Amino acid sequence: MLAVLIDADNIAASVIGAILEEINKLGEPALRRVYGDWSSGGLKKWSDSARELGIVEHQTAANTRNKNATDIGMVIDAMDILHTGRFDGFVLVSSDSDFTALANRIRENGRTVYGIGEKKTPASLRKACNQFIYVENILAEQDTDAQKAASLEPITKVVPLILKAMRKIEQEGDWYTLSRIGSAIRADNPDFDPRSYGKTKLSDLVKTLNEFETKKNGTHLLVRRVVKD
Repeated sequence: MLAVLIDADNIAASVIGAILEEINKLGEPALRRVYGDWSSGGLKKWSDSARELGIVEHQTAANTRNKNATDIGMVIDAMDILHTGRFDGFVLVSSDSDFTALANRIRENGRTVYGIGEKKTPASLRKACNQFIYVENILAEQDTDAQKAASLEPITKVVPLILKAMRKIEQEGDWYTLSRIGSAIRADNPDFDPRSYGKTKLSDLVKTLNEFETKKNGTHLLVRRVVKD
């Protein structure tokens, strides 16, 4: 089960439906809460979306100017939830680096941390998560117009990531299981996502690279580097 904690001050209400669909791929979002100052009137769209999608609104009133009450309230609540021991993982929906320490603390307790935020999210938060997913990739997958407008990474940038993953995997022989390669890449790069390169799956991405060849072994896809003369 997953505990989903959303920073309403940092994520637009218009994208939360697509984000929840993405979270459903990760596991059961048994707890879904969104944090903000609902008395301020600035979160009207968020309040409407929360009611429509069945997300629990948590009030975090700002009693002191220039203090981020939403961040503080969300962190306190996260620690309370963590100590219940009921959840296998957490999903932190925010692009705010202030949640870096929270992500690290949850991981120290043996729970998986998924992060979801925009590409502007600082590296500190992205790397503190087990996996970090960009909102832009979620939207591009669902909307062809968004996909065309998306700023994609050059596919060739994947080659050194795969080669590094192969070096980390201890085995005999030239053929590597694609699933192990993917796990090794994400261990060093929590924000790795084939959608950043215009592909839905890692297998589709690898098959476009001339540096590698693939073959099937039962249900597994195997990959090896092409040795050029």
